[in-house]
Amino acid sequence: MVRISIAAVLAFAVSTLALSPNNAGAKNVGGGNAQQFITGGCVNNADCQSACCANLSGVGICSAEAAAFQAGKAGCNFVDPNAAATIAAAKAQVAKQGF
Repeated sequence: MVRISIAAVLAFAVSTLALSPNNAGAKNVGGGNAQQFITGGCVNNADCQSACCANLSGVGICSAEAAAFQAGKAGCNFVDPNAAATIAAAKAQVAKQGF
């Protein structure tokens, strides 16, 4: 008989979810005022309440420092080389959302 633990099932479920910045925080991208929540997009550390803009395959995502190397993230201190385009895309997302 094969026994699968709940922890194994949860670990598999979490590993199959794709991590990406949460669009609900688009208004805080590029503001530099530490208003972005964890999982929101960022162009540098100044955007994040946690002061950690982590590199997620070339995209900034606010992260807790303790989790900056989890789920494919490459650590804090990401500075978006395409910040102007990222901020423009975030503003377009805000306009689309209406908030």
